[in-house]
Amino acid sequence: MRRHERRDGRSLQSNGVSDRGRGYPQFLMAVIVLMLWPMAPSGQNESRPLNEPQTEVTADVSFSGLEWTFVRIRYSTPADQLAEFRRIYGVEPWAVDGPEAEENLSRRMGRVTSVTVHDPIILDLSDERIWNYPWIYIVEPANLNFTENEIEIFREFLLRGGTATFDDFHGPLEWELFRQQMERVFPEKELIELRPEHPIFSCFYQLESYPQIPGLGSFFNNVTWEKGGLEPHLRGIVDNDGRVMVLANFNTDMGDGWEWSNAEDYPEYVQYTGLSYRMFINEIVYALTH
Repeated sequence: MRRHERRDGRSLQSNGVSDRGRGYPQFLMAVIVLMLWPMAPSGQNESRPLNEPQTEVTADVSFSGLEWTFVRIRYSTPADQLAEFRRIYGVEPWAVDGPEAEENLSRRMGRVTSVTVHDPIILDLSDERIWNYPWIYIVEPANLNFTENEIEIFREFLLRGGTATFDDFHGPLEWELFRQQMERVFPEKELIELRPEHPIFSCFYQLESYPQIPGLGSFFNNVTWEKGGLEPHLRGIVDNDGRVMVLANFNTDMGDGWEWSNAEDYPEYVQYTGLSYRMFINEIVYALTH
């Protein structure tokens, strides 16, 4: 496992504790069995994702001991913006699609890999337990407003080896709001495009392109986009070693793909749930192995 440098130049080991008393995120690596056909458990209505062969492949033995928890981050939103979001959607932005989305994704992750999957949790960035997990999820980030303390914590979490994944934001206005928050965290770094030749597209499933997953509302309107976000993009921020530490799923709604994957009323939506599972499992595996 790579060593990670502290601000004072000394290195932290994966089982170490910083001078601030925080535990380093535990990156445990294990043998993964890549089962490309995820069988639905009894009582679940999950259809087979399109074009997935019933193939079992044993991964490289260098993958050893992997564990994963879906960690949803609770964040603050400016008061007027929060009130308007609640009026329209009836929920706070950080909680969108939960808990069904993470529960369904966690079940799928546990079935198609040999990764040990724990129950999903919700944390604030200021929670000391954040240092026990290598991966965190933030939804609707156009509504995100980091405090100064959260910026410091978030930056340190990423530079120590953690990964943050952002999902469900669309169009030029929401991109600009998200970009401004990332600039507060890493003023010296740019968000770059991650194209199909990047290892994230082949670290578990072999994917030829980045999918646009419509929210259920867009699906009902017979389109895959919203808010002017016509083209889907996977973008990221890399550390000095080239590791992607921020993943931005832009102009796509992965969370709806998992949330509605068991819904018997929308069988035509299943094609999108399969794509969202495959892309996101790749993102998680990449985060846990890089």
